[in-house]
Amino acid sequence: MSKVVRCALIQATNVIPPSKEPDKLTPAKQKAEVLKIRDAMVDKHVKMIAKAAKQGVKMLCMQEIFSGPYFCAEVHHRWYWLAEPIPGGHITTLMQELARKHGMVLIVPIYEEAMTGVYYNTAVVIDGDGKILGKYRKNHIPEIPPAFTEKFYFKPGNLGYPVFETDYGKVGVYICYDRHFPEGARLLGLNGADIIFNPSATIEGVSKYLWELEQPAHAVANGYFVGAINRVGIEEPFRSGKFYGSSYFCNPRGKIIAQASADKDELLIADLDLDEVRQVRNAWQFFRDRRPETYGDMVKLLP
Repeated sequence: MSKVVRCALIQATNVIPPSKEPDKLTPAKQKAEVLKIRDAMVDKHVKMIAKAAKQGVKMLCMQEIFSGPYFCAEVHHRWYWLAEPIPGGHITTLMQELARKHGMVLIVPIYEEAMTGVYYNTAVVIDGDGKILGKYRKNHIPEIPPAFTEKFYFKPGNLGYPVFETDYGKVGVYICYDRHFPEGARLLGLNGADIIFNPSATIEGVSKYLWELEQPAHAVANGYFVGAINRVGIEEPFRSGKFYGSSYFCNPRGKIIAQASADKDELLIADLDLDEVRQVRNAWQFFRDRRPETYGDMVKLLP
């Protein structure tokens, strides 16, 4: 009997543009503005999660740092106010309540404060009973000014490549820039993932030509589903580029089976038959035929 799970991705525009000249605001007003932006984005996603629940969705992922704009297009301390601890933070606690209410697995990409002054780009995985199963911290941190100044905001992840046993399947997470690195994608497969979610913020003119190439390739090489999420539109006041949406699901054969639009908010839903993972891995025995004893040079440091 097939194991079909209805899954969803949310791609969304930012609701409230932040101030263009934040230094003209007091620190208290900067904080208030950031939290207002957060609350507006959270409210928007809560409504979309409820819509997904009405359509029978059992597993859902949002875009990278969904609770605000992609603020890494500027360098400013105001965005540290967006970070929160896991567990116990405002967003995480709310999402636990929603997961429990809807019986839905939620993959929630947020800005994490691990301790005062230490921050990660993180996704927390919440099971359908509201229990936090764990978190993934983005391992590969880009520094590509002016649009992607992430090293100012995030430490590199230190939790490896975990896979989470949820009520509906085994879930792995790979965040945005991570997708350019096949090593972690392979480890997620070796750790048993049925589906990988890649919440992203990527713009035209940078890596769009790779958007429908890399992740289907990861799906084929590792025999799992991929849910790839991107933002939508031009975010004020940064105007660093146009986020082109086009979120999609692809199957373990690398075929895109559902895709969102390029220019609007969208809840993308697809029914994934997780038994395809077994079928594809039995047909293509890549894990059997690996030769890890020959790959030692891959982990040597370059000069």
